Amino acid sequence: MSEYIPNELLSRLVGERMYSVEFVVNDYVQLRFDGEPGAGRPVILNCYAWPVVEYADRAWRESDLGYADALRSLTPGIVAATTEQTGTGIRVDLDTGAVVIHPRIEDVYIEIAEIMGFTDGSWMVWRPGEDSFEDLG
Repeated sequence: MSEYIPNELLSRLVGERMYSVEFVVNDYVQLRFDGEPGAGRPVILNCYAWPVVEYADRAWRESDLGYADALRSLTPGIVAATTEQTGTGIRVDLDTGAVVIHPRIEDVYIEIAEIMGFTDGSWMVWRPGEDSFEDLG
């Protein structure tokens, strides 16, 4: 097993277009990005903990009126940068705003987020107490 390197996999989204936001029941949200050339499928970031949306000069939380509209307003957006580190979690900066995933421990059931769909089969699941979320342990 290879050593975990924060932001190594997530950073592969830089330059990709986030083209879809899908709310799955009331459980989680899927963010879909253009896949790698020739993949024929999207890269999907499942957010099992509701992300904070930075849009229109404010931060929107899931409980805020207008949250879904703010999240949808990020599409279509091109990923400009990603960061992943202990204490701040996951951040995806787009040219339209940002998605930040760093929940409170009481807002996590089992997993925080998951990314999949890369052509080489790479994927990642983030859980409290592990990797970039070790501060939530």
